Amino acid sequence: MKHAQNARNARYARALGAFCASCALCISPLASQEVPSLVVAISVDQLGGGYLDRYAHQLTGGLARLTREGAVFTQAYQDHGVTSTAPGHASILSGRYPGGTAIIRNTAGVVDTTETLVGASGTGASPRRVRGSMLFDWMKSRWPRARALGAGGDDRNVILMIGREREHAYWSVQGRFVTSTWYRRELPDWVRAFNEEALPVVTAPNRRWDLLLDPSHYPEPDSLPWENRGVDVTFPKTGPQDPARAARAFRYTPWGDSLALAFALRGAAELGLGRDGHPDLLVLGLASSDDIGHAFGPHSREVHDYILRLDRWLGVFLDSLERMSPRGLLLVLTSDHGVTPFPEAAWARGDTVPRHVRIDTTLNRWEWQLVDALGEGRYILWLSSGLVAIDRAAVEARGARLDTLLPHIARDIRRVPGVARVQTRAEVLRADTAADATSRRWRRAIEPGSQAELFVSLGRGSDFATGTSAQHGQNSELDAHVTMILWGRGIRAGRFDNRVAVVDIAPTLAHLLGVSPSEPLDGRILHEALTGGTDGRP
Repeated sequence: MKHAQNARNARYARALGAFCASCALCISPLASQEVPSLVVAISVDQLGGGYLDRYAHQLTGGLARLTREGAVFTQAYQDHGVTSTAPGHASILSGRYPGGTAIIRNTAGVVDTTETLVGASGTGASPRRVRGSMLFDWMKSRWPRARALGAGGDDRNVILMIGREREHAYWSVQGRFVTSTWYRRELPDWVRAFNEEALPVVTAPNRRWDLLLDPSHYPEPDSLPWENRGVDVTFPKTGPQDPARAARAFRYTPWGDSLALAFALRGAAELGLGRDGHPDLLVLGLASSDDIGHAFGPHSREVHDYILRLDRWLGVFLDSLERMSPRGLLLVLTSDHGVTPFPEAAWARGDTVPRHVRIDTTLNRWEWQLVDALGEGRYILWLSSGLVAIDRAAVEARGARLDTLLPHIARDIRRVPGVARVQTRAEVLRADTAADATSRRWRRAIEPGSQAELFVSLGRGSDFATGTSAQHGQNSELDAHVTMILWGRGIRAGRFDNRVAVVDIAPTLAHLLGVSPSEPLDGRILHEALTGGTDGRP
């Protein structure tokens, strides 16, 4: 049995190795220059803070190397409300909180009906909603010939780290890498070739997911009733037999992210990133981690095995990139958000405080009351992870005062079990954000002209969900806490336990590259992690 498991693991390693080998380049080292060849930004979706410490004794590849040689920030936060995919990714290389990027929620992220997909059918995506500039814009201002490549499993993960430049941005749709007409009208030959090479892997019937190590190395239970809706919760797992269904399920396995890593290496080689006298940018948005984490939860055997595999794959990835980069790399690894464990896990321990919280019923009741009182219309516009948007103009055009109504709506929401706090926008804006972390995070999620009028925060361990998956998005330390490592040229190795924010990444990279942000940033330069710098002052 173990021999068969090892054989399967070896086959997957060879498959990744074959992709990587096809990307290898023989490059003669150039004379050393001040700037690196390549800036690399890797976001591992839902990689909460503490994950790497939890599995440190089993890490032997790229994650082990980054934690050993890089600056590891143990108290790093996506320090804003609505800790979701789109807002988090937009903050990584912009240096600004969601209120500054205007990407405050997922549904107002990158979907763009004026664009179409290239390489698949469907609505396109673009950075059209992003307000302001990002790291690559600043790089482009100094080095006009700089190039960027983004690759990943989700359009938001890629687009919102590159920004508005019309560069190479590709994401996976059922195992095929696509783009949108914002970036180009047809896929390059190398992308089409990669998709064809990957097709047998992506559509392989009955794909098995076995544990990388012997089961004795995994302390987590192999089966818990709340995981993955009770379906396919034990190892080994077997994928669909039908090729089309296998392709749809591919991103829900660790190999969805291994494919993105291999694609990024192929693209970096094909585009010749890092070969000229200026730095280029490579962005990786790994998304299978989020799918696995939602289905099984952060303390599951599935997440554990995923991290071990990612560690080994990142080792191959870093070695390959270094061979392509004569002046070295400057790299950041972080995440868009953390995650809240299943409340069911707390209940099993006898902790009854965490809850699944639904406030939509209360809001629907208020919408009906407003329609009855004010006439036909739509007054409560949307709900997103605690943000409640109300059409103030529509309410007040019918003769009502919204500021008079808000305390009553807030009171009713506060009565919902699991709700800890409900604030109006006025209350958030006048709060002492130095002493009140909840208000501080909410204020950073308010964009100019925002229609968000109420801000709902939950009690410890609760989520906005129905119990079918582990969730994030809450205004909580748990969902805000993320992994963050800087590594490469100019970075001082060590563990740093001071509180930092993901928005500190962009100003720090800009400082190391000698480029100037084109607008004020929310983040600071992390001098304490730079060679020659020992304090945290900007």
